[in-house]
Amino acid sequence: MLLRLLSLNVGVPRQVTFQGQLVNTAIFKEPIQGRIRLQKLNLEGDKQADLTVHGGEDKAVYAYPGEHYGFWSKELQGMSLPWGMFGENFTTQGMLEEKVNIGDQFQIGTTKLVATQPRMPCYKLGVRFGRMDIIKRFLASGLTGIYFKVIQEGEVGAGDEIEPISRDENNVTVRDIVRLYTVDKDDVKTMERAIKVKDLPNGWRFHFIEQLDHFKK
Repeated sequence: MLLRLLSLNVGVPRQVTFQGQLVNTAIFKEPIQGRIRLQKLNLEGDKQADLTVHGGEDKAVYAYPGEHYGFWSKELQGMSLPWGMFGENFTTQGMLEEKVNIGDQFQIGTTKLVATQPRMPCYKLGVRFGRMDIIKRFLASGLTGIYFKVIQEGEVGAGDEIEPISRDENNVTVRDIVRLYTVDKDDVKTMERAIKVKDLPNGWRFHFIEQLDHFKK
């Protein structure tokens, strides 16, 4: 299947009222036309509200597979789900969590990116959907999307082909990371491979090292 960028979505922080409280969030992303610049920390015209948990080089770009929208349309019947609904910068085709390794590199437009981690949902996803049950359902689904680090700045646009550059030799997929965190917490062999992936962020690496130390005791 052709790997492709279906939609390019950006947004800036705004205040919204949720459950009687004002919340500052940038999860409301809107599709845009034309080509824009992708820099080390984010897309032109895109910002994060809470930099303690969002953004940074290892979370410069959030991609969500367009294929997952069909699943959520059935799960959340009657709810409008435009591209960008999950707060993603890139809505993609063919970039599924079970097919992309942490450390895999890709070229999109004139940019180069490397897959770093899955998305762990916070309450802001509940704000976007207007319902807090989406957080548990999102994590349980395993359909988390993928964060990327920018290794070469450049320009991107909707419709761009996503070209694989290299595949990480440790063969630890984005789906594997979610699985190790949620259900297979005793999969020592995969954890041992995961900590060898140089592009895995230290937060995940330390988590798995702690898990492995526990099994050695």
